[in-house]
Amino acid sequence: QVQLVESGGGSVQSGESLRLSCVGSGFIFSRAVMSWYREAAGKGRELVAGNVGATTTVTESVKGRFTYSRDNAENTISLQMNSLKPEDTAVYYCYANVDGRGTWGQGIQVTVSS
Repeated sequence: QVQLVESGGGSVQSGESLRLSCVGSGFIFSRAVMSWYREAAGKGRELVAGNVGATTTVTESVKGRFTYSRDNAENTISLQMNSLKPEDTAVYYCYANVDGRGTWGQGIQVTVSS
């Protein structure tokens, strides 16, 4: 059974930092395409960053501020979020695509106040 557990969210002031982590279990982590998505209130879920093979994708609105990393030995992906802005406020989700089957984490709230 694929499981994803996120941690590290919270409430911060504009300009501060947070680090999200997602630990996966129940699958061969190194074979999975792993990503971070977010969903702000009233908006659709959007890709923030992730691996596609050897390529890391980061959405334009967070480039230079967010850094995606992956540790296959620890079955973990992380999202270092610096210079946070109020518009980064959202529920952040870890997503795993394992052999074409997708699984979402439970989501974790990030709130940035001005």
